[in-house]
Amino acid sequence: MVFQPQLRILISHDQIAKAVDRLAREIRTDYEDKQLLLIGVLKGSFVFMADLIRQLDLPLELEFVKACSYGARQESSGRVRLVQRLSTSIKGKDVLVIEDIVDTGITISFVLDYLRKKKPASLKLCALTDKPSRRRVPVCIDYLGFTLPNRFIVGYGLDLDERFRNLPDIYVVED
Repeated sequence: MVFQPQLRILISHDQIAKAVDRLAREIRTDYEDKQLLLIGVLKGSFVFMADLIRQLDLPLELEFVKACSYGARQESSGRVRLVQRLSTSIKGKDVLVIEDIVDTGITISFVLDYLRKKKPASLKLCALTDKPSRRRVPVCIDYLGFTLPNRFIVGYGLDLDERFRNLPDIYVVED
């Protein structure tokens, strides 16, 4: 028997679409005369990133990295490993990292440090969601969709043991 948690909607797809539209406007304004390289942090960011890039009328490139610290758990292990590294140079480029959620800050801080060592011209972070109450490592989020309470969430790319990424809304996993 497969464990089926109770899910309660937290953020509707319409609310997400409005936030994505707002973030795209902010990014377009800041990067209107630049070539932008977007780096998605896999796997969670792919849905958000796909919706976001369709609203960015800018010259841009896409790249992905994959970092793991959760495994099949709801709590970060605190140890991050880079599973997929960059496949191209980012030296001298304007880089915008796309993340689904900033939680403890451990994983995204690790990714940003890795990217800084590659010497981009600029490096900023766009996150769909943030849980500042869980922060263990300080992180500057340049573009933010939603600030969330300390609850485990799924949907719109976010998962629980690789499940629920396909849900169009964001849900709280009830205890």
